[in-house]
Amino acid sequence: MYSQVEHPAGGYKKLFETVEELSSPVTTHVTGRIPTWLRGSLLRCGPGLFEVGAEPFYHLFDGQALLHKFDFKEGHVTYHRRFVRTDAYVRAMTEKRIVITEFGTYAYPDPCKNIFSRFFSYFKGVEVTDNALVNVYPVGEDYYACTETNFITRINPDTLETIKQVDLCKYVSVNGATAHPHVENDGTVYNIGNCFGKNFSLAYNIIRIPPLQADKEDPMDKAEVVVQFPCSDRFKPSYVHSFGLTPNYIVFVETPVKINLLKFLSSWSLWGANYMDCFESNETMGVWLHVAEKKKRRLLNIKYRTSAFNLFHHINTYEDNGFLIVDLCTWKGFEFVYNYLYLANLRANWDEVKRQAEKAPQPEARRYVLPLNIDKADTGKNLVTLPYTTATATLRSDETIWLEPEVIFSGPRHAFEFPQINYKKYGGKPYTYTYGLGLNHFVPDRLCKLNVKTKETWVWQEPDSYPSEPIFVSHPDALEEDDGVVLSIVISPGTGPKPAYLLILNAKDMSEVARAEVEVNIPVTFHGLFKRA
Repeated sequence: MYSQVEHPAGGYKKLFETVEELSSPVTTHVTGRIPTWLRGSLLRCGPGLFEVGAEPFYHLFDGQALLHKFDFKEGHVTYHRRFVRTDAYVRAMTEKRIVITEFGTYAYPDPCKNIFSRFFSYFKGVEVTDNALVNVYPVGEDYYACTETNFITRINPDTLETIKQVDLCKYVSVNGATAHPHVENDGTVYNIGNCFGKNFSLAYNIIRIPPLQADKEDPMDKAEVVVQFPCSDRFKPSYVHSFGLTPNYIVFVETPVKINLLKFLSSWSLWGANYMDCFESNETMGVWLHVAEKKKRRLLNIKYRTSAFNLFHHINTYEDNGFLIVDLCTWKGFEFVYNYLYLANLRANWDEVKRQAEKAPQPEARRYVLPLNIDKADTGKNLVTLPYTTATATLRSDETIWLEPEVIFSGPRHAFEFPQINYKKYGGKPYTYTYGLGLNHFVPDRLCKLNVKTKETWVWQEPDSYPSEPIFVSHPDALEEDDGVVLSIVISPGTGPKPAYLLILNAKDMSEVARAEVEVNIPVTFHGLFKRA
C-alpha cells in the first residue's frame, strides 16, 4: 500500500490529453473472462477537450465535458464516447475560442467587439458555466450530466446524445448544487446547494426530488427545499462537494474553505478573475457539523465542532444506537486548496506539484461520531459509548460538542480518495468495506479496498498505470457486502500497444478478473455509475 512510485512527466499527462469523440461504439479486446451476470453500462464523465484553437484551458476542472460508456453484454464489451453539447462547448466550437469562464480559466471578451460593447457586457451579470464534466445521475427515468453550478444537462444514456440543459434555479431556491446527490432505492434524489436566506444572508438548502409517480409528470416539477442549514459567515459560503444521508438524518460538514462572494462578484465583472481566484481559508472557524432530521425536516440545535480540515467526499454516514457515524476523506490545512485545486493546473510543472505535495499535511480517512442525545449533566465527559471506535465527543461548558476523530486510513503521502461503497444495500447503513482511488502526490496510481472496522487494506497497482474512481457492482445474488466486481478505467500510456482499458477486479481480494482494451487514449474521468441492463 505504501510503495512509492515515481511517475515520468510524459506518462501521467496522458490523463489530460485532448481526444476526439467516436462516431459509434467500438469493440474492445477482452483478456480474462467477463462475468456473465455483468450486464449493463458503465457511464463516466470527465474533461476531454483541453484547448480551443490556440487558447488552452488551465485547470483539470475546465476541460470540456466528455461522456464515456462501456457496454457489457454476454461477455463482450464495447466503448463509446461523445462530448456533451453544453452551451459552453457549443459556443466554444462555434466561435473557436473559450467563451464562458471555467473554474480556473478566464474567458476573455470577444476581440471582435469594440471597447464600448465589451465595457457594457461586464455589467450583464456573471455568466455561469454548464460544463457538465463531473458526474452523471438519474432523476426518474432520465439521466443528467452535471457540474457544481445550477445547470445540469439531460443526456440519453444509450446513445450519449445531449437532450437539453436544465436550470435548477427554475425549480428550487439554490444558486448551485453538488455533483454528489444521494439517490435512494425508490428513486428519491437529495442534494445540497447554497442560496440566499433571510436578509440576504447565505444558507445551504437541502433539495428533494421525488421518484417518478403514476402521473408520469417530470419529477423536477415536484422538487422542493426540505430543510435549510445556516452559514457560519454571512457573505462567504463554504465550498460544498458532498454531504451525508441516513434513513433519518442529513449531515452537512461546513469546512473553512470559503468562497468570497464580494470578491467573486466584483473581480469577475471588472478584473477578469475565475472561480479559483475567489477561494480563501478561514481555519480559525474550525469545522462545523450540522444535522437535520430528514423526515421531520428540522435542524437539530446541537453545535458540533472540530479542528479545521477540508474535504471533497463523504465515504458513508449511518446511525447506531443514538449516534451518527460520519466517515470522511479529509485533507488538513489550506495547502489542500493550493495543492488539489491550484496545482491541478494542467500547465503546472510536475516537479513543482511534487514539491508542494511533500509539504502538505497528511490526508486521512477519518471517522467522526456525533451523539444525538445530550444531557447537560455530562459536561466535560466523552459522550461516545460505542465499543468499536476511538472517536470522542466531549460536551463543553459553552454547550458545543467537541469532536475528535478515529483515523481509519493514513498512508505516507498517499490519499484514499474517490470512495465508493456497496451503495444500494449499505448507503446510510452500517457497513464494512469501501473502495477508493490511491493518490500518490495527487496522481492516481492505485486502487484500494479498505475494511473500515479492522483497517485492513487490499491494493491493485501496475507500473505506469493510472486508474479512475472504482465503481462497485454487486453480484445480483450476493449474500455478502463485497460479493461483486470493481470497475475502473485505466490509462496505460507506456506499457503496451493499447493505451487504455477497462479493468474488472474481484471486489473481495482486488485480483484481476478481466480487462477490455481499446485502441484509443482515454483522458481522466471523475465520477460515474453503473446502469444495469
